[in-house]
Amino acid sequence: VQLQASGGGLVQAGGSLRLSCAASGSIFSINVMGWYRQAPGKQRELVATITSGGSTNYADSVKGRFTISRGNVQNTVYLQMNSLKPEDTAVYYCKANMNWAEYWGQGTQVTVSS
Repeated sequence: VQLQASGGGLVQAGGSLRLSCAASGSIFSINVMGWYRQAPGKQRELVATITSGGSTNYADSVKGRFTISRGNVQNTVYLQMNSLKPEDTAVYYCKANMNWAEYWGQGTQVTVSS
């Protein structure tokens, strides 16, 4: 079982990016999926989570700008990031509770230039 994240890149302030994360392998159960980020010299922090029922939770710093969603295939999760700011620059990681265990994907770099 693994998570594969993609979609990072370099964007100017005010721009948008969409991150994707897909789970693969022998998956029997997926509950919460989410995105976290870690900026240089800082601890990893929650960005947004979504449950299998569609309930969402966002960090205050991204509310109104970021949207998390699940794909039609429940093993995918997306993060639409709008109105990006330089302080959003970080490595973004997806995380999923699958098969009663916690899995992390590899990080994807998001860089927002001012």
